[in-house]
Amino acid sequence: ESEQRPRKFLGRRRAEATRAERESGGQDGLAGSDSVTQSGKSRSSKILPTIPQDILENKALNDDIKALPAHYNFEIHKTIWRIKQAHAKVVALQLPEGLQLFACTLADVIETHANVEVVILGDVTYGACCVDDLNARALGADFLVHYGHSCLVPIDCCAIPVLYVFVDIRIDLENLVASLRAAFAPETRLILVSTVQFVASLHAAREELQAYFKEVTLPQARPLSKGEVLGCTAPSVDPASADVAIYVGDGRFHLEALMIANPELPAYRFDPYNKVLSFEGYDHQQMRGNRRGGRAT
Repeated sequence: ESEQRPRKFLGRRRAEATRAERESGGQDGLAGSDSVTQSGKSRSSKILPTIPQDILENKALNDDIKALPAHYNFEIHKTIWRIKQAHAKVVALQLPEGLQLFACTLADVIETHANVEVVILGDVTYGACCVDDLNARALGADFLVHYGHSCLVPIDCCAIPVLYVFVDIRIDLENLVASLRAAFAPETRLILVSTVQFVASLHAAREELQAYFKEVTLPQARPLSKGEVLGCTAPSVDPASADVAIYVGDGRFHLEALMIANPELPAYRFDPYNKVLSFEGYDHQQMRGNRRGGRAT
């Protein structure tokens, strides 16, 4: 008999009931990047257990981690710890295409130090909505590590335990701040956005830029964090409240979501890899014409 596919998005009451059931003795869900999901309307403080020292100070593990870029935070220690906590035997790794080149290295490190079998999911991962828990389970995995996106799909709605790893990437903040100060006058009102990899750097940049510019804002489109954009989700900003939008990141996929949501706001892109600040345009009329044509056919 075929197994019923679990629903990805549940109502608030049902989600709270599911969390309460798991807290009372059910299977634990695993949130990523130290995030904690609590049931109920009130949010009381919750003490998170720390990663054991025998994992943090494991010389062989720390030496193997050096095979990965130092400015990329793959949260290897926490991943090993969570896998051991879950008593997992087969772990699936899911990465967006921009991080796929690190997949084999991650698999080797996790296999060696968590003593598990690792499966790399090769299907295209378009965004935070593409958590592939069902295919991972079909391949025999009992644990999934999803890299590069924030927790858009609640972990208590997944078929197997899921750990989100945001992969925070450190960038040259000094160059970003200097570039924006050189390009815009002090009276300019900026909004800053990026993908989850650069959100921490975005907050740090805002602290420095506020001393120079009239206003620096990190807009929010819930349930995303402040300053975060997806290819399908971006905050809509009152054009009277800002002068320019700055997207920190490479490519245009996420930037175009911002430009579609804010057609009247001039948009610039700061590429943290080649350190180029560029003005970006978008043909809104052509986009609307293409959509009308698609509906007509």
